[in-house]
Amino acid sequence: MFRKLLINLGYQTAALLLAFGLVSLILLSVDASPLDAFRNMFTGSFGSLRKFAEVLVAFVPLLLVTAGLLVTFSAGLWNIGVEGQVVLGAISTVWVYRFFLESDLAPGLVITLAILGGMLGGAVWAAFAGILKVFGGVNEIFGGLGLNFVSTALTIYLIFGPWKRPGVASMSGTVPLPDQFSLAQVRVLPISPTALWIAIIAIVLVFIILQGTYFGLRLKAVGRNFRAAYMLGIPTWQYSMYSFLICGALAGAAGAVQVAAVYHRLIPSISSGYGYLGLMVAMLINYQAIWAIPVALFFAALNIGSIQLPIQMKLDSSLSGVLQGVLVLFVLLAAGVRQRFTRKV
Repeated sequence: MFRKLLINLGYQTAALLLAFGLVSLILLSVDASPLDAFRNMFTGSFGSLRKFAEVLVAFVPLLLVTAGLLVTFSAGLWNIGVEGQVVLGAISTVWVYRFFLESDLAPGLVITLAILGGMLGGAVWAAFAGILKVFGGVNEIFGGLGLNFVSTALTIYLIFGPWKRPGVASMSGTVPLPDQFSLAQVRVLPISPTALWIAIIAIVLVFIILQGTYFGLRLKAVGRNFRAAYMLGIPTWQYSMYSFLICGALAGAAGAVQVAAVYHRLIPSISSGYGYLGLMVAMLINYQAIWAIPVALFFAALNIGSIQLPIQMKLDSSLSGVLQGVLVLFVLLAAGVRQRFTRKV
């Protein structure tokens, strides 16, 4: 067991070094110092308490999305539509806020209802992808991508239509919500402890479900061999739908957090690409929930730290996306090489 762990660690380390090596070559090709670039990204993420708080702001929705994707991946489903589910979670959250805006309910209760509404919105949107897959025979990748486009169009329609600012429609989004309807933050820092706890509890629950419950065992059986699971009496299509609903609810929670703790309104890019980034995190950790927190934190740090590149070195901040994509690619290649080597041995 210990030997296997060391071998896996060796392959992962090699993949990480190769990824940084390739990105270093890219930097050298444009006459930029790799050491300076990586140092600026590190200081941009961990150089101060406020910068680390900004990393945690990105970490929360990314971890929620990753937690949901681990469920659908375990069921053998590529829920590419998770990006749209984040968006619908945000839209539903804003709708609930607007519905109770003039009510006499306590702000804490309204916030709770808004987050639950976001989870419900994400789950309903995921259910559409599930219905297309289970009953329509539409591959979840194509169905999810189509729903992503619809969710983006719906966001733009609401911002420039029914929910536009009084007298003017603005790309800055809808009218900001009153301060009392925002999740509390740590003094002058932008991070909400409540949002952070929601994300941590979500990944812990997903870990328990997948590793320690009969439901999780049957879910993974469906993912490993759909036909065999059906022959053994597992209601396969129901479990596929369950996985979509759980993933959608967690993605919707990510959208709700974006509204209640970050932007405090609906904006065109409310998802911030966390759905697609969560797909890379889930693949990088090989669908093992135990690694979700450190890897999601690493990816969030890359995203925030890369903001320093155009400021300090006149480089595009998309370099972090290149590093993230290359890292996932090399990790998947390392996994393939390891499996081939293991079979030969």
